[in-house]
Amino acid sequence: MPTIQVEGRGSFQVEEGTKLVLALEDNDVDILHRCGGNARCTTCRVEVLAGDAGPVEEAEAKILDAKGFREENIRLSCQIRVQSDLTVKPVMTATDSGMDPGTRPQD
Repeated sequence: MPTIQVEGRGSFQVEEGTKLVLALEDNDVDILHRCGGNARCTTCRVEVLAGDAGPVEEAEAKILDAKGFREENIRLSCQIRVQSDLTVKPVMTATDSGMDPGTRPQD
């Protein structure tokens, strides 16, 4: 099982193929997902510090580009299916933003 290391928050294991946003939420990591995991809002962004988060698919690339996020290590956690160990840092959190996290993304 892959291990997710969250900067400043520890690590946990998840089943391969789990959406990263759900793995984070299920392990009490404070992360936003305002559009419900549909690659529309970019609030679930993470900085991938180490590991392979897999390819960026069209929907993710389109919204990241439209919102001006062009750094290769900035990804949408709702679009990552965990396949191997990753080290990530959430970019936006409910606590920091004062917003409700959003509807739980579907698996």
